[in-house]
Amino acid sequence: MGLVYDKLKEFKSKYPSTVAWRIKAHSKVIDKHLNPGEVVNYAFVAQKGFSTFDIFSTFAIVLTNKRIILAQRRLLFGYIFLAITPDMFNDLTVHTGIIWGKINIDTVKETVVLSNISKSAVREIETEITEYMMEEKKRYVSREQDR
Repeated sequence: MGLVYDKLKEFKSKYPSTVAWRIKAHSKVIDKHLNPGEVVNYAFVAQKGFSTFDIFSTFAIVLTNKRIILAQRRLLFGYIFLAITPDMFNDLTVHTGIIWGKINIDTVKETVVLSNISKSAVREIETEITEYMMEEKKRYVSREQDR
């Protein structure tokens, strides 16, 4: 299949208790929206929403060299696509429970809640997102200062 799907499968096999469905369909949406020169650095799956009991809102989440992408292929028709660029990123919060963890990505416009993630995976995801955003923010600030 594609690189995105392979990375999502790798994540799911590493953290099997993460709740996720229809990974291949979601990865196709991301493949469709990758821009020329955009490189996939990390990928994972989660449920988008506050409720632990909402297990039917799986999203594929990808960190590229330019942005964070969230995508879901709808069951009957259409899809949902969300991109978070470094200038929109504010903060990240991690919550863990008995079985699953939750990650809140705070942006300028909204807070994106990713839930039903394997408790052992949240540390890795937090590290990947935080390291990525710190590097991208440095580049973004230096580009702004060069103007």
